[in-house]
Amino acid sequence: MAGEVPGSGEGIAPLKPCLIRRNGQGEHYGVAAASLRELRSKACDLLAIDKAWGPITVVLAEDGTIVNDEDYFLCLPPNTKFVVLSRNEKWISSCIDEGTARLSRESTDEVDSGGEKWKHLARLLKNDLSNIILMSEEDLQVLIDVPCSDLAQELSQNQPKIQMLQDTLQQVLDRREEERQSKQLLELYLAALKNEGSILTKASEPEATQREERDVVDAGSSRAGASTKRSLSDVILAALKEKPAPELSLNSQKLELIIKEDTEALALALGWDKQKTEALQQACEQELSRRLQQVQALHALRSVSKGKKKLPLKDLSSKRKK
Repeated sequence: MAGEVPGSGEGIAPLKPCLIRRNGQGEHYGVAAASLRELRSKACDLLAIDKAWGPITVVLAEDGTIVNDEDYFLCLPPNTKFVVLSRNEKWISSCIDEGTARLSRESTDEVDSGGEKWKHLARLLKNDLSNIILMSEEDLQVLIDVPCSDLAQELSQNQPKIQMLQDTLQQVLDRREEERQSKQLLELYLAALKNEGSILTKASEPEATQREERDVVDAGSSRAGASTKRSLSDVILAALKEKPAPELSLNSQKLELIIKEDTEALALALGWDKQKTEALQQACEQELSRRLQQVQALHALRSVSKGKKKLPLKDLSSKRKK
C-alpha cells in the first residue's frame, strides 16, 4: 500500500514533504513521501528516470550523504533537499543551488559561520524538536549560549518556554558528558587489567612482528589515507583524535560518514591500529542507532498523541458506557 513504512507492522506514516532534483540541475521538484522507497519511486516518475537505470540512489543535496535507511529518512526534517542518482552516477558539489550551498557552509564551517549558525539550528528545532537528539555537542552549546530573547523571537515562542528548551539542551549535554566519563573509567579499568597480563608477553614478542607494526604505511596505504582526509574534514578527524568518546560529540551526519569510511584508510588517517579504529566505528554505529531509535520513538508517541486528540468526544463517551 502506498505510503506504508516497511517494517512498521501497521498504520500509515505521515507524508513528508521533500525537494528533489537530478544531479547538476538547479530546478527542484516538490514531492511528498511516507518512506524512502516511495520517494525513490515518485522521483523516477517525476524526474523521468528509467527504473532500468537502477539502482536509484538518494543523497542529501547539501553534502552528498547517501540516504539508504528508512529510519534515517524519517528523522530528516520536512523539505529536505535530495539529489537522485541513477546507476553509475556520482554526486558532485554544485553551486547551482545557492541556497543549499550556503546552508552547507553554515553547517560545516564551524568557525566562520558562528553568527548565523544558531539560526540554522533553531530552524531545525522549529521543524522538529527531536532534532535535538541528532545534534553534536557543539551545536547544543551554540543554542544554549544564544540569548533567550533572540532564540524566542526566532522560534516565535515566549521566553519561559525557550528557557525550558535551553534547560533541556543543557541536560542533554550533561548526560553525554556523564556517558563520556563512565566510558573513560571503564576503559581505564580494562586497560589496567590488560596491562597486568601483557607486560611479559610484550617483552617476548618477536622483533620481526614489532617491525611489521611500525612498517604499516606503504604507497597504496598513503593514497587511502589521503582519500579519507578528503572525505572526512579536518574538524571530524581532530574530534576523533582529541576527544574521549568522540561519538558523543559529533552530530548524526558525521557519525554516518565515519561508519561508511573504509576502516584501513581511516586507521591511517588517524594513526591508529585497525582494532582501535574498528572499535570507534562500532561505537559510532551504536550511538547513531540509539539516536535514531529515540527519534523514531518520539515520532511514534507524537502520532499516538495526535490520534487521541482527534478522537471525537461522542466516541469517548460511548466507549465509557460500554
